[in-house]
Amino acid sequence: MESCPGAASLVERKFHVLVGVTGSVAALKLPFLVSKLLDIPGAETHMCEKWGKPKDYKRTQVSQCAGSTHRNHVVREEETHSPEIFQQLEVTVVTTERAKHFYNPQDIPVTLYSDSDEWEMWKHRSDPVLHVDLRRWADLMLVAPLDANTLGKVASGICDNLLTCVIRAWDRSKPLIFCPAMNTVMWEHPLTAQQMDQLKAFGYVEIPCVDKKLVCGDQGLGAMAEVETIVEKVKEVLSQHSNVQQS
Repeated sequence: MESCPGAASLVERKFHVLVGVTGSVAALKLPFLVSKLLDIPGAETHMCEKWGKPKDYKRTQVSQCAGSTHRNHVVREEETHSPEIFQQLEVTVVTTERAKHFYNPQDIPVTLYSDSDEWEMWKHRSDPVLHVDLRRWADLMLVAPLDANTLGKVASGICDNLLTCVIRAWDRSKPLIFCPAMNTVMWEHPLTAQQMDQLKAFGYVEIPCVDKKLVCGDQGLGAMAEVETIVEKVKEVLSQHSNVQQS
C-alpha cells in the first residue's frame, strides 16, 4: 500500500488520556472505567517511562516518588512542531485523596498520581512541576466522577490539590470532559447549575448525570453517566482527532 505524501515527516505517538477521579461514591467505577478505556483498540497499559518517544520529548529522569502507587519516572515534555499521528491510546490517573476511599489502587492497571507525588517530586528549582507536566502530556482530560466539592473548586478557580491544579493549568485548546456525580438534593441546589454553566463557559464538555436510585437510597438525578456512555464520548473525541489528521 502506498504511503501518503509527506508521511515520513509525521511524528507517531500515543494519544494521552488523563483521567481525574474525585470523592464521589461513583469512584467505585474507576477500575471498570480504566479497563474499558484500555479496551479501546490501540490502547496501552503503561506503568513506567511513558511520556512519548525520544523524537517527541526530552526525557529527563527525576527522583523516585515515594508516594506513588506505581513505580515510575516522570519526564519533562518539550513542545514539538512536527505533525503527529496518534497510533495508540495511553491512560494515566490523577486522584484526590478522598476518592481513594472508594477503590483499591491495586485494581488500577495504569500509573496513578496523588497529591503527595506533586510534593515528593519537587525538591529544587530545576525539578519538574507535576501538574504542569501532566497538562502538557495529556491530549484529553476526563474527570469522572466530578463531585460537588471539586465542581465548586473548578468553577471558582480554586486549585488546592494535584487534580485541581492540573485543571487550572489546562490548555483549553485541548478537550476536557467532565462527568458530574452527587446526591440528588445537591444536584438540585441552585449553585450547581451556576457552576455547571461556568465549566461549560470554559469550553469543557459535560456528560450529563442520570436519573436512578443512588447508593444513598435517594431516587433522582445525580448519578454519574454509565461507563459505556463515557467511553463512547472518548471514542468520539479520538475519531475527531483522527479526522483532523487525515484532512
